[in-house]
Amino acid sequence: MTRTPDALHVRGVLLPDDTSRDLWLVGDRVTFEPVPGAETVAAGGFVLPGLVDAHCHLGIAPGGHPSAGVEAARGLALVDRDAGVLAIRDAGSPIPYAMLDDDPDVPRLARAGRHVAPPKRYLRDIGVEVGAASLAEEVTRQAGLGNGWVKLVGDWIDRGVGDLAPAWDLESMAGAVAAAHAAGARVAVHTFAEESVAALVRAGVDSVEHGTGLSEDDIAEMARRGTALVPTMINIATFGGIASAAEAKFPTYARHMLALRDRFPSVVRQAHEAGVPIYVGSDAGGGIAHGLAAEEMLLLHREAGIPAEDVLRAGSWGARAWLGFPGLVEGGLADLVVYDGDPRHDLTELLRPRRIVLRGRVVL
Repeated sequence: MTRTPDALHVRGVLLPDDTSRDLWLVGDRVTFEPVPGAETVAAGGFVLPGLVDAHCHLGIAPGGHPSAGVEAARGLALVDRDAGVLAIRDAGSPIPYAMLDDDPDVPRLARAGRHVAPPKRYLRDIGVEVGAASLAEEVTRQAGLGNGWVKLVGDWIDRGVGDLAPAWDLESMAGAVAAAHAAGARVAVHTFAEESVAALVRAGVDSVEHGTGLSEDDIAEMARRGTALVPTMINIATFGGIASAAEAKFPTYARHMLALRDRFPSVVRQAHEAGVPIYVGSDAGGGIAHGLAAEEMLLLHREAGIPAEDVLRAGSWGARAWLGFPGLVEGGLADLVVYDGDPRHDLTELLRPRRIVLRGRVVL
């Protein structure tokens, strides 16, 4: 049960400042000015402005089908919230649920509309499927259905080719990116393969989702442009099962997927070393369970070798800033998670939140 006193008081070591401080939550805002009579809900520990899952799908039910409705999507959001995720970017939903944007129990939401996908080459009933001639128009329409993002499927298996291939011709995809930007939306692009990601990075997408096919030149270009990478390492770990299922009919595709999986930790490490902005995303929805942002952070540290503090930035204050959700600053949003131990020294602390406050309300 949530509770909402007039004001809340928290004392602890604020990250990333590494300063022991008192802060007060008044309504949905943070202040460092004392508020007489505020209820102390945490004294001691380490305080983060909440975790972020920057790539998940609230509108996709377990099993990969569209959610049964808004309440089902809300239930998935609460699973993430109870794991300490207080901001979500939904990277494509087959159902609309804009009414959850201001739900006091739901994490902050940055949303795309539906995935924009090629005809008969994507997951059934998930994306809106259009040919190249209609791509820019559909992207413009989807920009109005999200709240700042468009999701473009940049490649998928082409059964005629027997391997991954661009979803449309490269010129049309570049036009779609320009159309989304003209409509005021940022573009997140799903891409596994080499040719498509190279072209889309240069077309100016705002974030590369997965990015298994990135080359050193692509990474350098992303660093130059400030293009973000959301690696979804939990998702990439499933490529073995995908390859096994495809081996009989599509052996080239199966081998390609395994090769992309095996090189991926080094790709993510190179991107980090080059200065590419990296953010945490679990790809929850369908085959990946919700509530796994902390596990994704552990993989970024353990497998890609990203230092713990950089992982925390990628999954907390840095990702919140990227999505436009201010953290624990004067006038910032009243979202925080308290941990007993210092997650900079042991990232498994992220699996054990002691106190969760969302929108100025205690939820744990």
